[in-house]
Amino acid sequence: MYAIVDIETTGSQPAQDRITEIAIFIHDGQQIVDQYSTLINPQRPIPYFITQLTGISDEMVQDAPKFYEVAKEIVQFTEGKIFVAHNVRFDYSFLKKEFADLGFTYQRKTLCTVRLSRSLIPGLPSYSLGKLCKSINIDLQQRHRAIGDAEATAKLFDKLIKINRPVIDGALHAAEPTPELKKEIKTSLLPPSISKELVESLPTQPGVYYFHNEAGEVIYVGKSINIRKRIVQHFNIDYKSRKSLEFKNSIADITYELMGNELVALLFESAEIKRLKPHYNRQQRRSVFNTGIYVYEDGNGYKRLTFGSINKADNANLTPVIALTNHYKAKGFLFHKVAKYNLCQKLCDLYKTNGACFDYQVHQCNGACIGKEDPETYNARVNEALESFAYEHDSFVIVGEGRHQNERSVVVVQNGMYQGFGFVDETFAAQGIGDFIGAVKRYNDNKDIQQIIRGYMRGKHKDKVLVFE
Repeated sequence: MYAIVDIETTGSQPAQDRITEIAIFIHDGQQIVDQYSTLINPQRPIPYFITQLTGISDEMVQDAPKFYEVAKEIVQFTEGKIFVAHNVRFDYSFLKKEFADLGFTYQRKTLCTVRLSRSLIPGLPSYSLGKLCKSINIDLQQRHRAIGDAEATAKLFDKLIKINRPVIDGALHAAEPTPELKKEIKTSLLPPSISKELVESLPTQPGVYYFHNEAGEVIYVGKSINIRKRIVQHFNIDYKSRKSLEFKNSIADITYELMGNELVALLFESAEIKRLKPHYNRQQRRSVFNTGIYVYEDGNGYKRLTFGSINKADNANLTPVIALTNHYKAKGFLFHKVAKYNLCQKLCDLYKTNGACFDYQVHQCNGACIGKEDPETYNARVNEALESFAYEHDSFVIVGEGRHQNERSVVVVQNGMYQGFGFVDETFAAQGIGDFIGAVKRYNDNKDIQQIIRGYMRGKHKDKVLVFE
């Protein structure tokens, strides 16, 4: 038995929006045998644009039952049945969230008619409900109302399950799901264009993976110590917003690069995100690091921190201790260090004055700005701050597992600057850090890379670290 479901909502995010209407059609494998529908009072205003789309207004739901008043009927109507919907993750996620708010775990096997349609009726220009129904001559009334969309989905489902079903003595053979249907139930959470076979063929090793759209463009880059497991997790998580559903449905292919270990995967992922700038990667898309944090000692013996453009002529002979995207980020970074390590705003180029800095006036600076605190005491805290965003050693090589048994990965940092990573045979013999540099592919150094390496080095790892003085 199948419960074909459609809902209307106040918006696209289950975490904050609510259901305004639900319709359920029961299909016994041969025909529609029952139906249920109701408006639902969402207990919050319906946005104007939603009313324009669905026709459901605040006035219409004012006297409608609240979700908790119809929850038992929904449970009973769908119990023991396959939950079917067009883009099933949308409807299913909303219902799960509504039930979770009531303290009830709602769980059903699911089936997506988008995936099933792509599988059984390939080659159509679009698989949106409206265009799909038009392509296969299904009458769709009351578009964007739950009753209309659910009825059209039920008619679509009826057509789909009868495709290739054997006919015996002039009648459809049993109501038992076909092999195709059983397969789609098992894989209903996968993107419509991704097959179970493709997912099962993915490796369980560390590496970087790419999601491509139908045009072959990379729309997302990720990393994992177990590529297949991580990708399955991607597809199994509950839908959070319409944008996340669009992202999932746009995935048409998956490729990958094996990296051998987590550190190299992290480094390569960061570089690839900056190179490709995928639409759905948010955290590391910025690839230009124009501003550097610099350290120097002034004529009075105080270590001073400052910031400035990396490409500026005045800074040409200085090596930044860390690179950031812009001056605004650099100032914020320095303000954080000043507060954490009790440094002087004036000596960190954050307060322009000929006298004491503002913090000294409010008793939060020890007076290095006016020579009241001696350089040795002050510089000790500067060094502590520098250690928080510098490596423990100036030049070192991290040797880790490679992509196969006889290979090793190498990550090289020279004079505090990341040089890149590469792979060498386990018999590789190096006389010095120069030999390792010759074995790696060069990659840009930046704040993200430095954070990755520092975080990895401070954590528990089994890699070999070779230090060069």
